[in-house]
Amino acid sequence: MCTSHEPGQESAQAHSGRRNFLRATALLGAAATVSLPAVAQAAPARWRPDTMSRRFTLAVMPDTQYLFDGPSIDREPVEASLRYLLEQGREENIVFLSHLGDLTQNGAKEECAAIGDAFRILDRKGVGHSVLAGNHDVRSSTDDQRGPTPYLDVFGPARFEDGPTFGGASPDGYNSFHLFEAAGRQWMVLALDWRLSAKGFAWAKDVLARHPRTPVVLTTHELVDGDDSLSSYGQTLWDRLIKDHDQIFLTLNGHYWPAARATRRNTADNDVHLHLTNYQNRYFGGAAMIRLYRFDLDRNTIDVETVSPWILGRAAKGLNELERQEGELSGDADRFTVDIDFEKRFAGFAPVPARAARPVSTMLIPGTVAYWRFDGQQDGSAVGGTIRDRSGRGNDLGLVTVGGGTLTWSADHHPDQPGHGSLEFHGGKPPLKGAYLRTVDGAPLNSATFKDGYTIEAFYRLPADWNPSNHAWAGILGRTGTGGAAGKTADDPDEPLATLSLSNDREPQWAVRPLNRQGIATNWGQETPLETWWHLAVVNDGKHTTLYVQGCPVVRNPKATAVGLASVGLPWVLGGYEYAGKIDQILHGRLGDVRVVERALPVKSFMNH
Repeated sequence: MCTSHEPGQESAQAHSGRRNFLRATALLGAAATVSLPAVAQAAPARWRPDTMSRRFTLAVMPDTQYLFDGPSIDREPVEASLRYLLEQGREENIVFLSHLGDLTQNGAKEECAAIGDAFRILDRKGVGHSVLAGNHDVRSSTDDQRGPTPYLDVFGPARFEDGPTFGGASPDGYNSFHLFEAAGRQWMVLALDWRLSAKGFAWAKDVLARHPRTPVVLTTHELVDGDDSLSSYGQTLWDRLIKDHDQIFLTLNGHYWPAARATRRNTADNDVHLHLTNYQNRYFGGAAMIRLYRFDLDRNTIDVETVSPWILGRAAKGLNELERQEGELSGDADRFTVDIDFEKRFAGFAPVPARAARPVSTMLIPGTVAYWRFDGQQDGSAVGGTIRDRSGRGNDLGLVTVGGGTLTWSADHHPDQPGHGSLEFHGGKPPLKGAYLRTVDGAPLNSATFKDGYTIEAFYRLPADWNPSNHAWAGILGRTGTGGAAGKTADDPDEPLATLSLSNDREPQWAVRPLNRQGIATNWGQETPLETWWHLAVVNDGKHTTLYVQGCPVVRNPKATAVGLASVGLPWVLGGYEYAGKIDQILHGRLGDVRVVERALPVKSFMNH
């Protein structure tokens, strides 16, 4: 480690709390030279990460040089960290390990051989991993054209060529790339030498050009040298390689201390996260600390944690004062979260293809009694006349205008919506102006009571200017006719028989009068943000009703029995809410496909699947 930085003072956990206790319990098997307990013996025969899960972990090991220093060779901490990968690999869904260089202190044959033997723990199980040379593994005055070295004898391409993730190496053998599968796609780790030659830069650019749609984590020994700071060579890497290759979204390096982070905007105007991780200045030469980068593509985050499996694995024996401080680090540079909208960040080189529209016929599953979709029209044009029920059951919709208002077609739609279009309602509270839709007189839907159950689905989106004072409680879909008219006078008798509405907090609410109750049964969803498309589904199995948002059941689903829907034979309305037998409010927002099925559907049969 050739550094110009002094050791920094960082906050650390002084004691093992519940989190550490649980982790230590899981890591007992990582205490190197003792016989391994059942958890380690039960490690899978081969490394098998879940390549489809949208949650996975990339492990990172920085400078281990003080553990492999001439006569002072201690393999135990490194082996404990590598065993951790095997023991916790399934739970953590660990997909890859990257070492960041300075494996050894002097690059001597014995040192390289010793850490090479330690890494056979991964070789034997087929665990995908990469290594690269730091300035202590080779002569620091040389670049990747230096020729043979003890490092290359142990960690050259021949070692990795039969591995499951090895993609290839530069002709000199000091640079390599590795491909792994995670979250249903391919990712790359580009592992670069301590110093790239012109040939090294050309090779790296060629690798990226041959994998134009693959997101890349670049690893090297030197790049970031402090918070928001790049070293001179790090700036060269940025200028000559990183900034012009949008695929590189994360870089990892060691060499300097303390740990630090930087962010730079590349030429595609996207953030690149550049992280320095190195703990050789800490107790026991860093005790083979590992960084766990936990990717979560549903939350659009990378949660980062830094631990020493060797220290935590010794907890059963009792930890000394320094070990208690170092087992798990909690400083801002050691445990943090990176927020990345992965789809947006990768859109420039690997855009997610839009889901194609699906034919009407595929939506007409058994039991469909009404299906309305709003595609195939000119964007922004006014709706006029009748909108046909695509189920063929005769539940067509007629336009009703109020105060000279309009209803318009829109090309906007939920990304998982079958039809690629929607209706834009321009309404609000009285004085009313706008337009809504209602089923035609005599439509079969008007008198249907759904005694055996039902599923009602709708897509909606509220605009940025939606506000509760003008737009709350507008209906997405509802059945007209009051509770009083149906002889159900409990609660407010002027409320409609059924309404799927949006509260002042934009919470979807399904409020109905079932056949078996006098009062109103209500299901509530959570707040749904503006300018976002949402899918709602109300499912009744003949006894109970469940409201789903984006295919997920909400918490406020009543347990009380609710059979069917009361009816007085009057129309249903889309985009309107009726009170006391009169339209009281018109929706302000967009509606996509709406479907009504006379039976309970499983989530897998919803329109957004």
